[in-house]
Amino acid sequence: MLARSINHIEESIISLLLVSMTLLVFVEVIMRFVFTAGALWIQELTLHMSAWMVLFGASYGIKVGCHIGVDAVVRLLDPNVRRLVTIFAVFLCLLYCALYGYGAWIYLEKVYSISIELEDMAIQKWVAHSILLIGFILLAVRFLELFWSLYTGKQTGFVLADEARDALDDFDLGDKPAIDNGEDSK
Repeated sequence: MLARSINHIEESIISLLLVSMTLLVFVEVIMRFVFTAGALWIQELTLHMSAWMVLFGASYGIKVGCHIGVDAVVRLLDPNVRRLVTIFAVFLCLLYCALYGYGAWIYLEKVYSISIELEDMAIQKWVAHSILLIGFILLAVRFLELFWSLYTGKQTGFVLADEARDALDDFDLGDKPAIDNGEDSK
């Protein structure tokens, strides 16, 4: 129940960010090209909203398995070996999240200590940039969930988007006419 609520909140935040960014850009375009005026804060807000959406989306992408990965060699491995290789890869991903999170913490701490605001909005810079830390914490949580699924044997590898299989599924040869190569069949 809690996991479903968290997922719903995460999906709602991503949707809200995308809709808000689209509307803001639309308003900015109308203001510039119809009224020959603009608002600089819209550009800055849209930039920060896109950063928030990307980092929320990266975490969500791990959960739903929509990241693209090169797994041609890994798929050839025995499922147990594949599981071990994936556990090692998840460990490296967690290490990356920890390093990036630590760097984000130091950055946010310094920006907080000098108490500066964004250029075009009266928002503290550390608040707007806090997604750096939040996003990588969310990523780490998703990787820990993946690690647990691997450890308990529920999964043997990453859940990745398979665009080639999706394309082949969309291309059904049974419904297509034969390709005409220009020769008469007599």
